[in-house]
Amino acid sequence: MGIPVAPSSGPTAPESSRVTIPPGFPERHIGPSGQHCVDMLRDLGCDSLETLIEEAVPQPIRLGKELDLEVALGESEALEELKEVMSRNEVRRSLIGQGYHGTKTPSVIQRNVLENPGWYTAYTPYQAEIAQGRLEALLNFQSMVVDLTGMDVANASLLDEGTAAAEAMAMAMAVSPRSKSFFADCNCHPQTLDILRTRSEALGVELVIGKWQEFPAGEGVFAGALVQYPDTLGSISDYEGFAERVHAAGGVLVVAADPLALTILKEPGAFGADLCVGSTQRFGVPLGFGGPHAAYIACKDRLKRKLPGRLVGVSVDHAGKPAYRLALQTREQHIRRDKATSNICTAQVLLAVMASMYAVYHGPEGLRKIASRIYSLTGRMARALKQAGFNFSGSGFFDTLTVELGGQAGDFVEAAASKGYNLRLVSAGQVGITLDETVTLGEVEDVLGCLGLAMDSGEEQGVPEHLVRSSSFLENEVFNIYHSETEMMRYLRRLEGKDLALNESMIALGSCTMKLNAASEMMPVTWPEVGSIHPFAPEEQTGGYRLMLKTLEKWLAEITQFAAVSLQPNAGSQGEYAGLLAIRRYHR
Repeated sequence: MGIPVAPSSGPTAPESSRVTIPPGFPERHIGPSGQHCVDMLRDLGCDSLETLIEEAVPQPIRLGKELDLEVALGESEALEELKEVMSRNEVRRSLIGQGYHGTKTPSVIQRNVLENPGWYTAYTPYQAEIAQGRLEALLNFQSMVVDLTGMDVANASLLDEGTAAAEAMAMAMAVSPRSKSFFADCNCHPQTLDILRTRSEALGVELVIGKWQEFPAGEGVFAGALVQYPDTLGSISDYEGFAERVHAAGGVLVVAADPLALTILKEPGAFGADLCVGSTQRFGVPLGFGGPHAAYIACKDRLKRKLPGRLVGVSVDHAGKPAYRLALQTREQHIRRDKATSNICTAQVLLAVMASMYAVYHGPEGLRKIASRIYSLTGRMARALKQAGFNFSGSGFFDTLTVELGGQAGDFVEAAASKGYNLRLVSAGQVGITLDETVTLGEVEDVLGCLGLAMDSGEEQGVPEHLVRSSSFLENEVFNIYHSETEMMRYLRRLEGKDLALNESMIALGSCTMKLNAASEMMPVTWPEVGSIHPFAPEEQTGGYRLMLKTLEKWLAEITQFAAVSLQPNAGSQGEYAGLLAIRRYHR
C-alpha cells in the first residue's frame, strides 16, 4: 500500500522517472561514480569497462560464465536478513571462561570509538604525522600492559592470546638457537596449546606438554616454558621457584596472564617472568563468538629486538616537541626481509584502542574495584560450595572455580543450562564456573541453586597473601584524569582530530585494507545476538553464526572457484601462513 498523494493539475511525469529505484548498496559504497569511470576510461584510452577488461585480463584466465550466487539484496533487506539469521543465536549467560569473559563496554567508548569512522577507518600508521591520535592511544595500550605485567616493553597488540603464546615460543627459540624443545604447562588454555602444537610442528620445535611442577630441567634442553596465571582451571600458583629452575636451565619463562587479575595478583615481572602474553578482551571488548580481540605480548628489555608487532615510541618533531612514531623498525619485513622478527600488519588496533580506553576511563582504582567485586563473588560462591563438602581443582582462585562433582558433573551443567547458564564441562567429574563483571549476586545464587545450595555472607580467600599485588600501576596522568564521560569524550575527540581517516579524506596508499567498512556492515557488531556469544557456547546456541559462516564460505568458494574456503585465519598474515602450511602438508 503506497503513501496517498494529492492530485496535481500540472503535467504528469513519465512513468519511468516516477518509479526510479534509489541508489543501491554498491552505488553508495563504491567510490567512483559513473562520470568518474568515464573520465578514468578516457585517460586510459578505453571507451568502456568491457574494453578495459579485454585489454587487461588475458582470455585464458577469465571465468567465462556467470557466478552461481543468489540474487543480491538491497542494503536494508540484507540487514533484515542478517538480523533474522543472527536471531538464531541464543544469548545466554556464559560462565565458561577459557580466556573469554562477559564485559561492559562503556557507552562513551562504544559511541566514540567502536561506532566512530574516525577510528575504525584509519589506516596502518606508516605516516606518523597523520596518525598521532592513534599512536598515542596505542602507547597507552603499551603502558597499560607494561604496568600490569611488570615487564619493560610491550607491543601495540597481536591477534589473539594463542598467537601471542606461539610468538613467545618463537622468541624463546630465537634467544636459545641451540635448544630444540619448548615446555608448556598442561593447564594452559586448551586453544593455546592447540596453536602451540601447530606452530611447533611448522618450526621443527619439540613441544613438551606436562605439569610445571614436573618440569624436566636440564641445561640447554628447553629454550623456554609457558604457564598460565591463573591457569585454565582457575588455580593460582606461585611460579617464583619455577622461574629459577627455568633460568638455571638456560630458558626463558613465558607467563600467559589475565590483565584484570593482575590488578590484585602479584605481577609476573616480580616473580621472574621474561615474557608475558594474554588477551585484553575483558577490557570492554564484546565476546563476538571469539573475536576479534587485542592480544598483548610484553618482555624484558634484553629481549625487545626479538619482539613481534608494532612498537610505538616517543620521539620529537622538527620543532623539538614530543611526537609519536613506530619504533625499532629494523625488526620489520620491509627492512630485514626474510630475517625479520615482525610483521607490522599483525595487530588489532581498533580493539587495542578500546581496551586502552577502558583502562583510561576506569583508571587503576576503577579496575581494581571491578576485579575485587568479581573476586568477592567468587569467594562467596567458593564458601557455599566448600561448606557443602565440594572440593576444587588446584589451589587459590580469582574468578574461576573448577568444582569436583564426581558423577554429578553432567547433571549440574544440564540443570544450569535449563536456567539459562552455560558452564564448562571440564571432564566427566569436573565443572568450571567463571564469573565476570556482568554477573550479579542473584545469578550466582541461581547457579548454586542448581546444586541445592544457598549463599551466606561469608567468603573464602583465594589469593595467598604472598601473591597479593603490592606494587602500584597505571600511575601515568592519562589513566587518572578522564573518569567523567565529558572529559573522556573530549579526550577521544582530541585524539581523533590528530588522525587522518576516511571520514576526512581519501588516503593515497594502496592496500587490501584500504576500503570503507559501510555503516550497515559495522552496526551488527553491536547487536547482543552477535557480540554476546561465547566461542565455546554449545553448538545448538550458535546456529546463526554457523549458518552465516557456512554461507560465506560457500559464496567465497564460488567466487574464487576453489573447492573449499577456511575462515579460520584471524588476519591476512595468518591466512598466508595457513596457506603455506597447507601446501607443505599436500607435498608430504
